[in-house]
Amino acid sequence: MKRFLSVLIFIFTLPLVSITGYCGTLMVLGDSLSAGYNMRAEQSWPILLEPKLRQQGHDLTVINASISGDTTGNGLARLPTLLDRHQPDYVIIELGANDGLRGFPPKTIRNNLAMMIEDIQASGAQSLLMQIQVPPNYGKRYSQLFSALYPALSQEYSSPLLPFFLEEVILKQEWMMDDGLHPKAEAQPWIACYMATEIIKVLEINNSGN
Repeated sequence: MKRFLSVLIFIFTLPLVSITGYCGTLMVLGDSLSAGYNMRAEQSWPILLEPKLRQQGHDLTVINASISGDTTGNGLARLPTLLDRHQPDYVIIELGANDGLRGFPPKTIRNNLAMMIEDIQASGAQSLLMQIQVPPNYGKRYSQLFSALYPALSQEYSSPLLPFFLEEVILKQEWMMDDGLHPKAEAQPWIACYMATEIIKVLEINNSGN
């Protein structure tokens, strides 16, 4: 009987997240990779993400605040209004690809991303930064400087780093549009499932250390 009571006490003193899962609002701040480029908005992976998260026991409402063509500067400019309007608990930053494709200075990209993270954290939300890569034809030095921004910012601001889903999708050419840059609608359910798993994984790792 004593052992049974001990088990009950242990279960009910576990962190709430391990029993009920994560809850609240998750906002995706991205570009065409998240906005549903050349497809219906409801086909985009952020819209498909919410039911995937609920299937894993997490009551998270997902808001897709992504706009095709956005740079980190655009995201930074839009962010205060979005934070005030939606008051998210978590924000995924999926930005930087358009900066890289236009050859923006890495320092500018880094500063914009850093200010976004600071704004998100100051609002009381948790920022999640997605690793972005640029094609190798932009030069080895630029590609390396660009890629290194994300893990460095993740470490500096204790902002979990999410993997770049395009690196997995691009391996299946039938999932890619003719431009070689954007996933088709057929790839979106897989991306949603992949991102649901990765989001929960990094949140659990990050919160276990708090």
